[in-house]
Amino acid sequence: MGENLDKAKGRVKQAAGDLTDDDRLKNEGKADELAGKVKGAVDTLRDKAEDAIDKVKDKVDNNRN
Repeated sequence: MGENLDKAKGRVKQAAGDLTDDDRLKNEGKADELAGKVKGAVDTLRDKAEDAIDKVKDKVDNNRN
């Protein structure tokens, strides 16, 4: 959820910066959008790591039985 909000906020800031010719605002928007993308990548990586851990736990449990 937060990633999409950051991306949208970034796009709005970039558009406002374009309209007002404000480079600082455009750069803030790019940074916000990038932060959203990074959050998304981290969430995906965390999900994959949790899935891998669950698979290992399942194999260990199955080998005990």
